[in-house]
Amino acid sequence: MSISVQHPPLTHEPATSTEGMTTTLESSLLNLLHQHQVSSSSLRNQTEKSKKEAIKAGIRVSELMVDAVNGGVQESFLHQKQIELEIRSLTVTINRFHKQTQQWLNASRSLNTAIKEIGDFENWIKVMEYDCKSITTAIRNIHQA
Repeated sequence: MSISVQHPPLTHEPATSTEGMTTTLESSLLNLLHQHQVSSSSLRNQTEKSKKEAIKAGIRVSELMVDAVNGGVQESFLHQKQIELEIRSLTVTINRFHKQTQQWLNASRSLNTAIKEIGDFENWIKVMEYDCKSITTAIRNIHQA
């Protein structure tokens, strides 16, 4: 804002007395002082208004930044909760599969044991059959002799 300087009106009459000149000079100085006060007040009001607007804008910017950061944090928190739920679900599934695997191992061990016992029984029967044949042959030999 520019300060306009008003000059006292020029009169065609020369000032003859120092008293008239002093009054004109004094009124010009008073007029300049008044203009300065008005412009200073206007600048002060404009500065205060700009300061308040700057503070409001700064507050709004900080709120937007906090919202932006919190939005990311909130999204991360939701993702973390989903991951934790998936981990729990997978842990339950893994435990169920582990128990099922143990049951299968126990069943296969039992089956192996049963097969070995069958093999042992079959071998015992073969031994018994051989012994019976040996005894039968010995009895025939004794009976023929």
